[in-house]
Amino acid sequence: MNRLLHITLIIATLLLLAGCRCSSHKKDRQNKRTTTKERKIEREKHESDITVIGTPKPRESEFQQPYEPLSDAICALLQPKYEGTHSEQLIIRKAYIASYNKDTRCPNWVGWRLTADHANGTLGRRNDFHEDEEVPEPRATSADYKGSGWSRGHMCPAGDNKWDSQAMYETFSYINICPQNVNLNNGLWNSIENDCRNWAKRYGEVYIVCGPLYFNRQHELIGTNQVAVPEAFFKAVLRLSPEPQAFGFIVRNTDGNKKRDLYYHSIDELERITHYDFFTALPDPLENTIEATTPNPNEW
Repeated sequence: MNRLLHITLIIATLLLLAGCRCSSHKKDRQNKRTTTKERKIEREKHESDITVIGTPKPRESEFQQPYEPLSDAICALLQPKYEGTHSEQLIIRKAYIASYNKDTRCPNWVGWRLTADHANGTLGRRNDFHEDEEVPEPRATSADYKGSGWSRGHMCPAGDNKWDSQAMYETFSYINICPQNVNLNNGLWNSIENDCRNWAKRYGEVYIVCGPLYFNRQHELIGTNQVAVPEAFFKAVLRLSPEPQAFGFIVRNTDGNKKRDLYYHSIDELERITHYDFFTALPDPLENTIEATTPNPNEW
């Protein structure tokens, strides 16, 4: 009887020890998973500005509206005519039309219609920077911008496309991005974008065409894919009501904190500088009238 009791006590002790070891191992695995998750979250905080190439497009269920690219009529109004020759591939997206240049790896220009509804969108920003497989290689990638000292400047802003997740996603394509001074991107350029949204809310809609300017000199190139850095940017803004008016901006690709960094122009003067003919779909008498004058943007 004593022998049986002794064996029973030994077995019970072994089971208790085994249970403790299993519980310890389980706790260690849980701690390891927690530590790994914490490291992942911390790593993502530091890498938020660099998005892995090939970021998937939003799922169909995330679309706010059915996918329809810009209409032919809107594209015709937005598309400027260039007086010279340059590489061009026209690409129409849900929110914008872009003229892509395979030599600079940047757009020649991007045009879009900004409505009051679009300006009042509520979607959160998605930093889904990605290559556009519709343009040939070599083409801009996130790696080209990393460590370059230049930020990724939107032509058609993400802030204009909070009305639709697909439209938002497409603004982060590199066919809509140029190397831009980080202070300009976060400061003066952002202020101009906000002004355009306010005008859209006030007048119902505005039409915008903007792009990089490359002066006649050697350009800085960044990254393995040799993305050309613009010396300045232009923006043409048109409203059709309550009376048609239009004007242009030239912004130097600098910090944007000096008076000479920003210039207001009539569309005629902007056309002389950029060699683009803007808003050609308008009736000639109307086009000639609005392009010859320079309204005060502060009075819009």
